[in-house]
Amino acid sequence: MRTLYDVPAPAKLNLFLHITGRRSDGYHLLQSVFMLIDWQDQLHFERTASPTISRSDLASTTALPTDDLCVRAARALQAATGCTQGAHIGLEKSIPAQAGMGGGSSNAATTLLALNRLWQLHLPRADLERIGLTLGADVPFFLRGRNAWVEGVGEQITPLTGAATLPPARFIVLKPQAGLDTGKIFSNPSLQRATKLATIAGFAADHYGFGHNDLQPVASSLCPEIQSAIAFLGQQGFAAKMTGSGSAVFAKIEQTTCIASTAWQSKVCENLQKHPLLEWAQD
Repeated sequence: MRTLYDVPAPAKLNLFLHITGRRSDGYHLLQSVFMLIDWQDQLHFERTASPTISRSDLASTTALPTDDLCVRAARALQAATGCTQGAHIGLEKSIPAQAGMGGGSSNAATTLLALNRLWQLHLPRADLERIGLTLGADVPFFLRGRNAWVEGVGEQITPLTGAATLPPARFIVLKPQAGLDTGKIFSNPSLQRATKLATIAGFAADHYGFGHNDLQPVASSLCPEIQSAIAFLGQQGFAAKMTGSGSAVFAKIEQTTCIASTAWQSKVCENLQKHPLLEWAQD
């Protein structure tokens, strides 16, 4: 009998992103809140007897790399455990690439969670996070599975609880056609790297109005569509900002709001209180 799963990989939005400094090794120090949303990719996993990892595109109009983060995550899990089983991964891509929404990292996290279960490896979440961190700084956040305050280079993750818990909300997300190279943003000499340290209590006083994105000015200079999308939402009466390193922008909207845009890829999303696969790993 075939063993398989069909599971989601949700995107995230950065409610703010402050760059607070830079380490001696060149890595930037940040503060941010990562919020899960219901814009998600769908992944299909089928266990195979051979150790081969293969992947196909289920609904993509453009070819995706065959050695993407899903494949790398599967191989990293095999290497860490000595597992001799394999898998075929089918990816139905919906989250736009180069958007600052963590689509690739989320795919990698879902792959680790699904194959840990499919291959019956029973690794605890902490072990999966160590593997995930080798794939990308955002992967451990998706493995933790809850909205979080994130610091350091992305490795310090504090779940939002109590007054900091995010209220249910609705957002419009616009993705310009152009994408962005994260490296070009962080290496730009005009990037603001000394924002004053914030606190979770300060954020909790204004969940959806707090802070800014320090990457946005540089990103907008490299991709003018970002500022155009922000201005478009501003004309509708909404305060928008860029998520992550862009190029997607977002704004909180009301339940009855209807926004039509033909210039950019768009989606109305709701936030999630937890990752759909949160219970698939033990703490």
